[in-house]
Amino acid sequence: MIDTTTFEEHRRMLFGIAYRMLGSVADAEDVVQDAWLRCSQVSTPVDNPAGYLARTVTNLALNRLTSAAATRESYFGPWLPEPLVTRPDVGEEVELAESVSLAMLVVLESLSPLERAVFVLKEVFGFSFREIAGMLERGEAAVRQVGSRARAHVQARRPRYDAPAEVRRQVTEEFLAACLGGDLNRMMELLAPM
Repeated sequence: MIDTTTFEEHRRMLFGIAYRMLGSVADAEDVVQDAWLRCSQVSTPVDNPAGYLARTVTNLALNRLTSAAATRESYFGPWLPEPLVTRPDVGEEVELAESVSLAMLVVLESLSPLERAVFVLKEVFGFSFREIAGMLERGEAAVRQVGSRARAHVQARRPRYDAPAEVRRQVTEEFLAACLGGDLNRMMELLAPM
């Protein structure tokens, strides 16, 4: 049984999992809401609420990705998740900077839905392969293999242009400031300079 308080304690983590897998704020919110509806109906005690909730959100996100892939319209160019722009308090600013990282958004495009789930759960949220295997209802060895493939795909991405470190730092800071300020025009200027 998962009560409202327990669910709310984990809501941020659940939204993070769903958003990083789906790349859409609206879809992530829908998945978290669906997870609450499912979990609120569970009548038996749950030993590990965080794992159970993460598993539920991961499975719902995988289902949404699978159905979205089957119905996705043709789209030219690389697909990037929509940026998550919120007004953080001071304590959340570092976490938001990590979440909005353009590198993470681009990296996820190279992974399959299953690889994305394993990568996000392992690398971002620190779940063990055993925990992830339980969440995805797969063998631990299979999950390790998927995780290894995902890391290999991520490491194989090579930048097309080698900008100096100072330029990369400055552009990253300006991009995050534009995200935090909700300045879409500036974000676009930084992403596609003329």
